[in-house]
Amino acid sequence: MCRNIHTLHNFAPAATTEEIQAAALQYVRKIAGTTKPSRANQAAFDRAVADIAHATAHLLDDLVAVAPPKDRAEEAAKARARAERSGRYEPRVAAAS
Repeated sequence: MCRNIHTLHNFAPAATTEEIQAAALQYVRKIAGTTKPSRANQAAFDRAVADIAHATAHLLDDLVAVAPPKDRAEEAAKARARAERSGRYEPRVAAAS
């Protein structure tokens, strides 16, 4: 449930609003223990996601990095290569026509 929360600090290009929102949603899902809240809890769930996304955006704005920003595409390629080596990821093969 929480696999989609990734480091958002010190990347080029910077984290998007959508990435921050997705991380906040995954965090709230993990804490709440559900991916879809009941109607009775929907407002609280949505408010928590908005509050956490807001706090995360402020945190990312305020953090100071000493190292140069990492390239997103390069880091994603490294992660995919690690997953392939460990057997957790198999590259998709185009379907034969």
